[in-house]
Amino acid sequence: MTAPGTAPPGPASTDPDAPAGSGGRGGAAPSPGRLGIGWPRRVFSQVLLVQLAITTGVTALVTGLFLAPLGEQLDDQAMRRALAIAQTTATRPGLDRDVLSTRPSPDGPVQAEAERIRRSTGAEYVVIMNTAGIRLSHPSPERIGHRVSTDPGRALAGDEVMQIDEGTLGRSARGKVPLRDEDGRIVGAVSVGIGYDSVRDRLVSAVPGLLAYAVGALAVGALAAYLVSRRLQRRTHDLAFSDISALLAEREAMLHGIREGVVALDGRGRVRLVNDEAQRLLGLGNRATGLPLEDVLGRGRTADVLSGRVTGEDLLTVSGGRVLVANRMPTDDGGAVVTLRDRTELERLGRELDGTRGLIDALRAQDHEHANRMHTLLGLLELGLYEEAEQFITEAVGVHRATAEQITERVRDPLLAALLVGKATVAAERGVALRLTGESLLPDRLVDPGGVVTVVGNLVDNALDAAAGTPRAEVRVALRAEGRAAVLRVGDSGPGIPPERREDVFTEGWSTKEPPAHGGRRGIGLALVRRLAERQGGSARVRASEGGGAEFTVVLPEALDDAVRGTGDEALSGGTAADPAGGPR
Repeated sequence: MTAPGTAPPGPASTDPDAPAGSGGRGGAAPSPGRLGIGWPRRVFSQVLLVQLAITTGVTALVTGLFLAPLGEQLDDQAMRRALAIAQTTATRPGLDRDVLSTRPSPDGPVQAEAERIRRSTGAEYVVIMNTAGIRLSHPSPERIGHRVSTDPGRALAGDEVMQIDEGTLGRSARGKVPLRDEDGRIVGAVSVGIGYDSVRDRLVSAVPGLLAYAVGALAVGALAAYLVSRRLQRRTHDLAFSDISALLAEREAMLHGIREGVVALDGRGRVRLVNDEAQRLLGLGNRATGLPLEDVLGRGRTADVLSGRVTGEDLLTVSGGRVLVANRMPTDDGGAVVTLRDRTELERLGRELDGTRGLIDALRAQDHEHANRMHTLLGLLELGLYEEAEQFITEAVGVHRATAEQITERVRDPLLAALLVGKATVAAERGVALRLTGESLLPDRLVDPGGVVTVVGNLVDNALDAAAGTPRAEVRVALRAEGRAAVLRVGDSGPGIPPERREDVFTEGWSTKEPPAHGGRRGIGLALVRRLAERQGGSARVRASEGGGAEFTVVLPEALDDAVRGTGDEALSGGTAADPAGGPR
């Protein structure tokens, strides 16, 4: 039922340009009673109609602009032709004497000469008159002897006249010139007329050809408009303007709302778009758009990954101390879209998980060793060897205490000292001796303890991995202050690094190790070490150690908050490696 005064619902729209489902994005359904023919919604249809309208309008305008002066040009040509015939007639030899010596007569010599000229030139009339304006010639013989119908004053006064005028023979283009004798005196005038019907016929005959050219030009323009519109249809995927506007709004909301960095590049490698997350991850400002990628990021692996010089999936790179995973997708126009994910926290958690697994394995081994000690202690007590049991417990506990005291004596920062104590325990369980060299002395004045811990932790982990399983496995750690600079040196007894590969170890993603248990990626630790050092104006390098293996040296120029002088000169354990688990090795 419909309410009184309202029209029943109309049928669904049959507009071929309307998308399926008129209630969807891009426009509302036509109102009841409204005709289905209206302004199309698709970009293709709108552009085609606009181009056809422009082409038709331009063609009509050009045709009109050509036709408008054409009539005037034909009139001018007819008047000039009439004037030329009149000038030629006025110069005929003996015509001036015939005008002076003969009376107006249809059979006179003047009439005969004028008719001959009229027939030979195709003029409508050739009228020769005396100074009184009396005709001596005329196409209609009965008008000979009568005064001309238009004023001959200007011609008899010596002027040459061109005009469109109405006479006894109708409208014509006229040329009038004075007729002079041999002495130059005016003895009459010559008036020649070109029928205006012939001028109009020429104009009308020119119109079909002009219209044919106009129609041809319109057809070519329409075809070009159709081809351009079809190309536009393919490029816009046959969307409506409202659809494109909605897609752009959605794209902006999506790009600036997602938590992944997005960088779009054009075919020349210039930055076309950077969303908020990419600006944060790469440290870019708002002015990066339109600039070449290398001008924005500088040379390095990050620029190589984003530009496509390094190919692959889930490529790792380090930017500003952040571990990023990049994926690059080329676009049809030669550019690319690169997505960036922040893996810094995940890598940190992964490394912590690896450390936790190692610590669990060490604790499991310590638990086994602790059970053996408890069994030994129980046996000594059951045998009544109380003094030997007391000595056994004192030695076992004293080694661990001595290790912690010796580290904290030379490394005054509690966070860094705790790291080394933990690493010493893990090293002992992996069969590696961890030495703190005699030159080590680092005061509790670190500006960024977390950064130093990251550097030392990565270096020690790599050294333990390299030294584990080698004969006389050993890791040497030297931490000392030089003014405000901190010099961190970690060496191992592993297989070492060939000279040609020593720069590769600092490249993101480069590693000789197996992937970690947590499914993360290798090749990040040393890249972070160098990046942290370079951010402080320092350096990170590697060379062969004295015992065979590799020795990494990191210099942090501004690691201490004020000048500290002096270095320690005694070793952690008198020059021998202590085994934190149970005694000297």
